[in-house]
Amino acid sequence: MAVEVTPQYGLTQEQLDFLEVIRQMVVEKVTPRAAEIDETAEFPEDIRELFADHDLFGLPFDEQYGGTGTGHLMLCAAIEEIAKGCASSSLLLAVQDLSSLPVRLFGSDDLKDRILPRMASGEWLGAFALSEPEAGSDPGAMRTRAVRTEGGWILNGAKNWISNSGVADMYVTFAVTDPDVKYSRGITAFAVLADSDGFRIDALEHKMGMKGSPTGQPVYEDVFVPDENVIGEVGQGFRVAMQTLDRSRLGVAAQAVGIAQGATDYAADYAGERIAFGEPINRLQGIQFKLADMETTTAASRELLYRAASMAETDDPALGKYSAMAKLFASDVAMDVTTEAVQVLGGYGYVKEYPVERMMRDAKLTQIYEGTNEIQRVVIARSLA
Repeated sequence: MAVEVTPQYGLTQEQLDFLEVIRQMVVEKVTPRAAEIDETAEFPEDIRELFADHDLFGLPFDEQYGGTGTGHLMLCAAIEEIAKGCASSSLLLAVQDLSSLPVRLFGSDDLKDRILPRMASGEWLGAFALSEPEAGSDPGAMRTRAVRTEGGWILNGAKNWISNSGVADMYVTFAVTDPDVKYSRGITAFAVLADSDGFRIDALEHKMGMKGSPTGQPVYEDVFVPDENVIGEVGQGFRVAMQTLDRSRLGVAAQAVGIAQGATDYAADYAGERIAFGEPINRLQGIQFKLADMETTTAASRELLYRAASMAETDDPALGKYSAMAKLFASDVAMDVTTEAVQVLGGYGYVKEYPVERMMRDAKLTQIYEGTNEIQRVVIARSLA
C-alpha cells in the first residue's frame, strides 16, 4: 500500500517523496530479509548499512549534526513504513532516536559535537540504559551507583532489557549519585562509551519477538566516566529520562502502527485470493467485518500518533499525555489487529511460512517496552487530575 499522510500534519512533498523511496526500499530489501532475521535472531548488519547509506539514521537529528532536520513526524512516518515489513529493522531507527534524545535535549555543546554526528551518520549506534532487574517501571528502585572521583565518576551496577546491547557504541546510563535524596531526584544521566574499561554485556535475552534487535544486560564494574560525559545536571537524571520518554514513545507507537498496517494489508490480500465455498473469503461478511475493523482502528491509531508527533514539533505542554495515549492505543491496536490477521489466515496464520505469526509476536512487545501500557494509563490519568 502506498504511503498515506494527510497534508494537514505538515509533511512537505519532498518528505513524502522520501517516504516513497523508503517504502520501495522496504519492499525490495527489508521485507525479504524479515523472516530470516527472525529465524536466526541475528543483528541485521546489512540493514544497518542500507539505512546508513540512505541517510535514514539522520532522521532524528538537526542539520548542524549531519541530520536531515525533518522532525518527529517524518521520523515516525519512516519507522511506520519500515515496521510494515520488519519490526526488528524499524527498531534501528527507534532506538537511535531514543538513545540520542537525552544528549539532544540536555547535553552540553561539547557532548553534542562529539556524539551526535557519529550517530546521525550511522557510524555509532546508541542504547538507553534505564531499566534494571529490580527497577523496570519504578526507576526509584535503581541500584546502579555513581560515586564522584577526580575528574569524573565511577559507575557500578547492572541494567536489564536494554535494546542494542552488544552493538551500541554509546550507552546513556542512569545511576544514583545521591542515595540520600528522596526517591528519584538523586539520579544522574551519563554517556558511557562501549569501549570503557569495566563495561561489558553479560547476557542477551531469548525473546518471543523482535529477535533481530539484541536485548541484554550491560554491567558496570568500576567504569570511569569523565565529567564532560554527564548529560544535563547532576541529580536531574530522572527529568532527563522522563522528557526523553515523552518523545521516544512516539517511535514505539509508529512501530505499532506499521505492524498493524502490515498485518492488515497482508490479511486483506490473502482474503482476496483464498477460496472457500466457491468464492474468495473477502466476500464473506465474517471476514469483511474483521478487515474493516482492522483498517479502521489502524487508521485511528495513526491519526493519534501523527497528532502527538506534530505536538512534539512545537513542545506542546500536553505532549506527555498525547504520546502516552498514542503509544497505548497504537500498541493495543497492533496486538488486536495481528491476532485477527492470524485468524483471517486460519491455519496458515499459525505457521512461520506466513508473516502474520511473526507480526503478532512482534506486536506484543510494543505493549511492554518504553513504559508498559499500564504505566501509560497512569500517565494519562495523572494528566487529568
